[in-house]
Amino acid sequence: MSEQPLDLRRSTQLLRRHKFVVAAFTVLGLAAGLALTALSTPLLTSNALVVLPSSVHDVSTQVFIVTSDPVLTRAAGTIHPGESPQALRGSTQVRALTSNILSINAEGKTGVQAERAADAVANSYVAYVNSPSRPGPPVQARVLQPAQNATGPTTLKRFLVKAALAALIGFVIGAIVVLATRRRDRRLQDRDEIADAIGIPVLTSILVGHPPDAPGWRKLFEDYQPGVVDAWRLRKTLRQLWPLGADHGDARAGSGSSLAVISLSSDPKALALGPQLAVFAASLGIPTTLVVGPQQDANATAVLHTACATPLEPSERSRYLQVTVSDHDNLDKLAGAGLTVVVAVVDSKNPRVADTMRAAATVLAVSAGAATAEQLARVATSAATDGRDITGTLVANPDPADHTTGRVPQLSRPAQRRMPTRMPRAYAESRR
Repeated sequence: MSEQPLDLRRSTQLLRRHKFVVAAFTVLGLAAGLALTALSTPLLTSNALVVLPSSVHDVSTQVFIVTSDPVLTRAAGTIHPGESPQALRGSTQVRALTSNILSINAEGKTGVQAERAADAVANSYVAYVNSPSRPGPPVQARVLQPAQNATGPTTLKRFLVKAALAALIGFVIGAIVVLATRRRDRRLQDRDEIADAIGIPVLTSILVGHPPDAPGWRKLFEDYQPGVVDAWRLRKTLRQLWPLGADHGDARAGSGSSLAVISLSSDPKALALGPQLAVFAASLGIPTTLVVGPQQDANATAVLHTACATPLEPSERSRYLQVTVSDHDNLDKLAGAGLTVVVAVVDSKNPRVADTMRAAATVLAVSAGAATAEQLARVATSAATDGRDITGTLVANPDPADHTTGRVPQLSRPAQRRMPTRMPRAYAESRR
């Protein structure tokens, strides 16, 4: 799994997930193209026409002769003594307009340079093919129209063409960088990948935020309102984890009335899954207590700890929601509530679930694309060692392109073979 093979579907997913990186390269390419276009001098083109006699049947050979070394060497000498035939060949284009007319285009920084270059090549060609010293019979070609009125692309066309080409190059470079670097990324993105990693189903996946400070967490406690889809998913999750309380608002503390939400220290966004679940439960009228208990990684919950250290201001929501911190590892020392949600964070490299508060049920919170299969397996192993069963997984910020569900398929029971039944002889004969 260290280097996953790439196919069209996976490549498209990688580019979509890292679209901002690809977009950044595209914008850089566009900016570079615009800058180079603005700094460069546009080249002008002039055209000279040469007519061939009707006796010439192979016009393609004459096109080749125009850009041959003898013709260009002589033409370069008439333009400038130091002009290179190779440079002149790169700025000259020849094509056959008809079966006996050649068009010679030459580029230059100014109109005069372009016209001189086109005329020089045309005159050099005519002199070469008409020379009696050349092997073979003379061609008797002549200049039909000297070069004049050099033209070039408009400023808008130059910018559009070069900017589009530069943006395309930037896009290709960005795509190559993403595919080359992210193919070795072992972090799990799809819900099915997360569920298959440890054989535990995904209970729900919702959008979450990560408040940067204590006031941000307090605002989440007071104002969090999930969208319609996320609200329905959270309601279904509560029904799965706590059927009686989710359906009827039963305030009695009992089996399944406490829930530990464990996340990794390297996955800060998953930390908000527990608080959002608790706030939503309170919005349904379920007396809920959010507890920040002992942590293996106290730094990961320091800001949330500060936000929960003081009671909420009196409000309609605070009637059903309490936030608190505890140094105990046992919920029995806390006041009972309809639902108690414990937030726990363990170290990503060496998780010790035993260092966190125990609850009646335990779920694992993870962000899409934030954890590897090895990290999830370590957490599951640590929980099993401590005698806890992870009931399910909560996924934060699922990839919009992920159409998987994360449900672990149940092994179907093989159909029981029916044993042959002895039938009375008279019945068997009647069936014939």
